[in-house]
Amino acid sequence: MTKMKINLSKFVGDRGFYRRLFAVMTPVLIQNIITNFVSLLDNIMVGQVGTEPMSGVAIVNQLIFVFNLCIFGGLSGAGIFTAQFYGKGDSRGVRDTFRIKLYIGMASFTLFLLLFLAKGGALISLFLHEGEAGLDLDATLDFGMEYLHVMLLQMAPFALTQVYASTLRETGETMLPMKAGITAVFINVTFNYIFIFGKLGAPAMGVTGAAVATVMARFAECLIVVCWTHRHRDRNTYIKGVYRSFRVPLSLVRQVVVKGTPLMANEVLWSAGMTTLNQCYSVRGLEVVSAFNISTTVSDLFFCAFLAMGTTVSIVVGQLLGAGKLEQAVDENTKLIAFSVALSVVVGGIMAVLAPYIPRIYNTKGAVKDLASRLLLVSAVMMPLNAFINSSYFTLRSGGKTIITFVFDCMFLWVLSIPAAFVLSRFTAVPVVEMYLLIEGLNLIKGVIGFRLVKSRRWVNNLVKEQ
Repeated sequence: MTKMKINLSKFVGDRGFYRRLFAVMTPVLIQNIITNFVSLLDNIMVGQVGTEPMSGVAIVNQLIFVFNLCIFGGLSGAGIFTAQFYGKGDSRGVRDTFRIKLYIGMASFTLFLLLFLAKGGALISLFLHEGEAGLDLDATLDFGMEYLHVMLLQMAPFALTQVYASTLRETGETMLPMKAGITAVFINVTFNYIFIFGKLGAPAMGVTGAAVATVMARFAECLIVVCWTHRHRDRNTYIKGVYRSFRVPLSLVRQVVVKGTPLMANEVLWSAGMTTLNQCYSVRGLEVVSAFNISTTVSDLFFCAFLAMGTTVSIVVGQLLGAGKLEQAVDENTKLIAFSVALSVVVGGIMAVLAPYIPRIYNTKGAVKDLASRLLLVSAVMMPLNAFINSSYFTLRSGGKTIITFVFDCMFLWVLSIPAAFVLSRFTAVPVVEMYLLIEGLNLIKGVIGFRLVKSRRWVNNLVKEQ
């Protein structure tokens, strides 16, 4: 009995631990839930226009997804140092990492803008394949291009928002980004309804209306986050004089490049890899694109639980490491991972029960709805494993082990998952649901690797001790 209590104490924290956990996780979770719920509503509204418009928008959002994760990955490298500088109480260090983030955001925006302008149509066409449902490929391409051209306008405010919001979270301010995000999603859903269907005297703009609403929401969110940060300089001391100079200590730049380049490469290659996986699945027909669009949008709503825990791990563990509390970081990291997995078991069970019913609310073909339901069930079953992998990734990242995270996350995808999907989709007749289950099942190997890496304690590092 005593041994059982000792073992449980490794995975279950006291009240103080859970108060700290929920203080960090709850605002991030609420923002993610609202954002993804509104994305679900957006998806349903676009779906009312037709399956081809929904598919075109889904393909473009896959491309935008790569840009978004490039921003996240690029900023994460500097963010490792931001969290640890804040844990150390070094405002100047936080200011320097903020400036580095500005450079990363501008470079990423410029690169992807040029790519989408030059090759947008060709990228969309990679996902267009004949299937059994008789969908119009040319119309889908036209809808995709129409949507992409407007969505380019939201990229700059999105990048700037992430520079500010990520820094706020890493310095303990999680409420403001949540409030800004909530405001943005309500603007998005309101004007989606108005512009897509032509309400309140506005013209019915279809997919263009959906893109215009998103652009408006991005600018509103950016304005809120930037203005609040600069108005509360006593709280955000690092923002004082941040634009007086763009100089950054070369020694810090080197460290961020060393730690951050693998992270950015990982996010870009990982998001590109996930897009490549979806392209492999799309070989089975355009209806598969529509079904995956429904499944992914719904799954993202349920995935908010363990994704918010990933952010929580990076912030809590990063601050403890920066403060030199290494053993406490190890102890609380174990409890955070255990809570993430337990939470995902519950959420995954709810998702499995609802999987047959949620796709019925879409205005699309019966075959698409049935396929989406089965894909949702696979995602639900795999959720606890993915929760553990996600927490392991953020654990390694919080201690600056970015090369290991690159191999752990990205190389696994490109060396194992994508080749397997390519072979199954091109050279076999395996149905898409079974193919999806096989590819997701490969993550069991990744989970074992993650467990061994976390247990090794290689990630237990104070990166800002000598700064």
